[in-house]
Amino acid sequence: MAKIDTKKEEKEILNKYRNLLRACSDKTDKEDKKIIRKAFNLAVDAHKEMRRKSGEPYIYHPLAVSHIAAKEIGLGATSIICALLHDVVEDTDYEIEDIQRMFGFKVSKIIEGLTKISEVFDQDISLQAENFRKMLLTLSDD
Repeated sequence: MAKIDTKKEEKEILNKYRNLLRACSDKTDKEDKKIIRKAFNLAVDAHKEMRRKSGEPYIYHPLAVSHIAAKEIGLGATSIICALLHDVVEDTDYEIEDIQRMFGFKVSKIIEGLTKISEVFDQDISLQAENFRKMLLTLSDD
């Protein structure tokens, strides 16, 4: 198995984060960016040991979803935060109460809805379809 270049991955994660901030710069202010950074830091920490089937760091996925929310759909800070955190409760030791304490009721309610909807649908459904469903739920709540 090839050795993982963690420095290169950390640099790539930061580049993806900077791209996200550029994608939402017209819809966010300084305070929004602080909270987005807080969500990014939590997501990075929560998923730090996780890898995708491809071997990539798992954090690439929430970063990609948040970039889609910001750039392609044009959503604001709340949706970007939820996109960054959408798998934290489902896949880590964090609980919805942690999210509420750190990010408030609205974000925790959206994350809770995203977590519940993934439990409703068949686990064999395609990942893209599941992500699309999650995005629609986020849109409706935001």
